[in-house]
Amino acid sequence: MKNLKSPSLLLGLFAVLAIVISGNQLQTSTAGQRQLVPPPPGIEFMSFGYKEVIADLLWIRAVQDFDYCEQEVAVRVCRSNSWLYQMLDAVTNLSPNFRIPYAAGALALTIIITDVDGATKIFDKGVKAFPNDWPILYRAAYHYMYEVKDNKRAAELLIQAGKNGAPPWVFTLAGRLYSDAGNLELAESVLQDMINTEQDPVLIKRLQDKIQSMKQK
Repeated sequence: MKNLKSPSLLLGLFAVLAIVISGNQLQTSTAGQRQLVPPPPGIEFMSFGYKEVIADLLWIRAVQDFDYCEQEVAVRVCRSNSWLYQMLDAVTNLSPNFRIPYAAGALALTIIITDVDGATKIFDKGVKAFPNDWPILYRAAYHYMYEVKDNKRAAELLIQAGKNGAPPWVFTLAGRLYSDAGNLELAESVLQDMINTEQDPVLIKRLQDKIQSMKQK
C-alpha cells in the first residue's frame, strides 16, 4: 500500500507557498509604488521536500516583473542584490538544474534592469551548472563584455561555447573582443539568437536599445 502524505502537511505547505507568493506584492503607502518582497533566505531548507514545486512558483512570479527595480542608482541601473536577483537566486538554489532562470533570468538582470552584480552571480551559477550549454555561455560572454568590462573572461566564455556546439565564428569573435567592432558584433549575435528563439519581447527591445546606443558612440 502506498504511503499517503499527511493532509495537514500538504495544507501547511500550500499555506507557506501562499504566504511567499502573496508576500511578493505589497503596496507602499508613502511612495504609492509597489514594493515587492523576495522569498526568505534559505528557503531551500524550508521546502518540506517540495523544492521543485516552490521553484516553479517563484519562477512564474519572477517572470511577471522582469522589469521591476526597487531602487535605481543611475538611469536604468538597478541596485545590487535586487528583488529579481533574490528571486532567481532562490529559484536556482531550490532547483540548481532548472535551466531557464539562468538562460533568460540572468539576461533580464543584465539587459532590462542592469543589476550587474546580480547578473554576474546568476550567470556564474549557470555556467557552473551547465558548462556545456553554449547559449548560456555566450550570453554570459555578452554580460562580461558589455556590463562587467572583462573582455578576457568574455573571450574565455566564447571559446568554451565554441567547443560545445556554438557556431564556429565565436572563435573569431573571441579574438576581436578587444575592439569596439567585436563588442557590437557579440551584442548583435545575442539579439539575433533571442529573436530566433522567440525570447521575451521586453528583453529583445531592451537589447535593441543597448545596441543602438553602442552604435551612436
